[in-house]
Amino acid sequence: MKVPLTKVSIIIESLLKDEVIELIRKHGATGHTLTKVEGEGSSGRHASDWGGRNIKVETLVSKEAADAIMDDLSDEYFEDYSVIAWLVEVTVLRGDKFIKK
Repeated sequence: MKVPLTKVSIIIESLLKDEVIELIRKHGATGHTLTKVEGEGSSGRHASDWGGRNIKVETLVSKEAADAIMDDLSDEYFEDYSVIAWLVEVTVLRGDKFIKK
């Protein structure tokens, strides 16, 4: 069965890993994928230059949950931390695995 969901991708400083995972779980995420990432942004430097690599957290959730995650990220982290996040609408097979019951 195909289910429309939203993929949330978040690149954060590694020190925020546990907090961001808790945030996405709070909004109904049933799982996530973590990837170590590196790159360069508009400033040319990252906090990771001093404290370790950044990580990317990805999860599949409903559109409503994705919007709530983005609102919380913006409110709690954008001002003081190096964070970038984006949403992509996807169609998932076995998508019922990603909906919290």
